[in-house]
Amino acid sequence: MGKDRNGSFGWLLSQSGERRGKFIISVALAAASTLCGIVPYYFIALIVKALLAGSADTAVYIRNFAIILALWLGHSLFHALSTAESHLATFHTLAVIRKKALDKLARMPLGDVIGQPSGALKSTIVERVDSIETTLAHILPEFTTGIGAPVIILICVFTVSWKLGLAALITVPIGIACYALMMFGYEENYGRTVRATKALNAVTAEYINGIEVIKVFGKAQSSYEKFAAAAKESASSFVDWMRRCNVYMTFAMCIMPATMLSVLPIGGIMAMRGTISPADFITVIILTVGLIEPLIGVMSYSDDIAQMDTIVTEVRNIIDAPEMVRPEKLTRTIVGGEIVLDDIHFAYGETEVIHGISMTIRQGEFVALVGPSGSGKSTAARLIAGLWDVSKGSISLGGVNIRDIPLDDYNDKIAFVSQDNYLFDLSVRENIRLGNQSASDKDVEGAAKRCGCHDFIMGLENGYDTIVGSSGGHLSGGERQRISIARAMLKNAEIIILDEATSYTDPENEALIQRSVAGLVRGKTLIVIAHRLSTVINADRIYVIKDGNIEEQGSHEELLENGGLYSSMWAAHISSKDGDDDV
Repeated sequence: MGKDRNGSFGWLLSQSGERRGKFIISVALAAASTLCGIVPYYFIALIVKALLAGSADTAVYIRNFAIILALWLGHSLFHALSTAESHLATFHTLAVIRKKALDKLARMPLGDVIGQPSGALKSTIVERVDSIETTLAHILPEFTTGIGAPVIILICVFTVSWKLGLAALITVPIGIACYALMMFGYEENYGRTVRATKALNAVTAEYINGIEVIKVFGKAQSSYEKFAAAAKESASSFVDWMRRCNVYMTFAMCIMPATMLSVLPIGGIMAMRGTISPADFITVIILTVGLIEPLIGVMSYSDDIAQMDTIVTEVRNIIDAPEMVRPEKLTRTIVGGEIVLDDIHFAYGETEVIHGISMTIRQGEFVALVGPSGSGKSTAARLIAGLWDVSKGSISLGGVNIRDIPLDDYNDKIAFVSQDNYLFDLSVRENIRLGNQSASDKDVEGAAKRCGCHDFIMGLENGYDTIVGSSGGHLSGGERQRISIARAMLKNAEIIILDEATSYTDPENEALIQRSVAGLVRGKTLIVIAHRLSTVINADRIYVIKDGNIEEQGSHEELLENGGLYSSMWAAHISSKDGDDDV
């Protein structure tokens, strides 16, 4: 996808926008903190030299101690300010990234979105992005301190004695070698943890969403075993990795900071031979005690940096994913509301499911799409709604290819209600108001009354202010559908698409909804995908779709006279109704 691989960190900084200056301020404050943390060593050395010289000047000691205290306070203050600035910039950057990812999902073809496990998408956008915070917020100030301080200290040591400076570094190559062995096979091991975590998220979501089916059909044991296996693999991916790394990490952490193992004996010999003064020897000891610890702190971030690269790649796979290309502004005039499907093809992955459908839907016409389950009628409706792009052919509205119409402009003209409409965990009122954010409470209640929702809504615990629960789980399927239809009606769009939108409703409420819809769609284009043929007998034109092709078309009476697939479906429909009546 043409990703900029000169750095995940650079890409993250590019997302910080107006807050990038805070990262720069953070580095400057970290540098000041580093300086305040190093200079005290100089004054400690002065105190030691004064003591060795037998000085009894109390004022000198007090002054030096006061300076050390002030510098220590400055070190803590500048570090806190640096971290605060970097965190403010980081949280802004993560918010920008999450917003871009969610905006991209809205612009991607629906098939590309639902083709990915929801648990995996949630894991990437929420947990995985959140895990960047520690690295991004700390890497700039910590690297400034962790690298700057040892370099300055080492320069000071070399100024006193280059031999002891080299002696202080003897343990570093050994520690780095251990660390390199610890990092061996990192990509493979980390990749395993990523795959295992995603699989666990997906299985967990599947288990929770399917709990009703699991209980009803007695599959709890087998379903739990699948979940348990995914959980075990997720845990093992981390445990196995850590077990292999622990020995090397222990040696690296123990050996690298042990500068005194070389500095003390070598410095002691030099002091006895008179090649270094006792005061300078003690000064070197003081300086080298904390020489390696900051470097270890920096090295500890290498794992986070490597993980960050993988996480950024995942996020960018979403943000840089192909989207439905639409112009920002409408450059052509839409004349009327006629919808024309011209030899459209569509495939899910490599499997084509729509094979050259052509149809014309005139403005204000009532059109029905019927056919056997899996025939492609719902896919055709989603293509008309602009939820997917056709693979071949074209769909036009008012003489303009819908690909040449801005996405928001086209969405304003379409109200789409499917059989599995999603309700947000909001009140009934706010779920309906999503159809028109500027609608008043009176408008919302009016739409609900016209769609046969008002009575059952008033019977809820808090009426229109009742929270419907996650995905509308506190309501029945029929109640969710009727609220979805009210939401669509409130939108007052020019084109209304109902995809088996009354499949969960009982016959009495279905008749009420049909009468409401009939009154509300006057002058509008209505496209209905129906599983009950009795609901579309008054359609101006019925398209019968089978295996992704138009099998036949015409009015209800014309299709019955043809004696084709529709006639057979109607006979089966009448037979099932008679059976219901007998029961």
